[in-house]
Amino acid sequence: MDPPETFRSTLPKIVQVLEQAGVRFHLTGGIASALYSEPRYTQDADIVVDPDAMQGQLDSFLDSLQSGRYEFNASVVRQAVQDGRLFQVLDTDEILKIDFYPREIVEGRLDRSVSVEIFPGIELPVISRADLAIAKLVWISKGSHKSRQDVRQILLRATPQEMDAVRRNAGGMSLSDLLDEVLSEPDEIDL
Repeated sequence: MDPPETFRSTLPKIVQVLEQAGVRFHLTGGIASALYSEPRYTQDADIVVDPDAMQGQLDSFLDSLQSGRYEFNASVVRQAVQDGRLFQVLDTDEILKIDFYPREIVEGRLDRSVSVEIFPGIELPVISRADLAIAKLVWISKGSHKSRQDVRQILLRATPQEMDAVRRNAGGMSLSDLLDEVLSEPDEIDL
């Protein structure tokens, strides 16, 4: 499943900004969920960025955004990067929101990104299936109901190696019981 067509122009533009600044990244969130499981509507692009690279290249990143057609608050971005919190940028051409996460919920996941052809001729780094499942478990532990179904759908086509990685990481993050609980739930509600 491809991300919505509206992302076709936004993703390459924001990737160019990140590459010009020398900031490593990968796609995550709804776009990654759609790639690994069932089609879904998403209103934004979620991008995890290397927190150290973003901190070191923040001026270059902000300059690149400034020269493009983006709306953002530079002081909010600076504070968010310093605190390792989400910040948002709006692509004013497409009126699409881009959420940036200058942190790794699952340690080392940027190192395990996989290259995926998002659109014909557009290949980008995406969070691995196993790391996406673990990240979704973290969100579930914080109250996300949608992520429960996402985990089951993402793992439907998981290889044995991916399942082993999910189980190993879930154990290391004290999420094994939650993983078992989520995997045992039905996708449909009995009436």
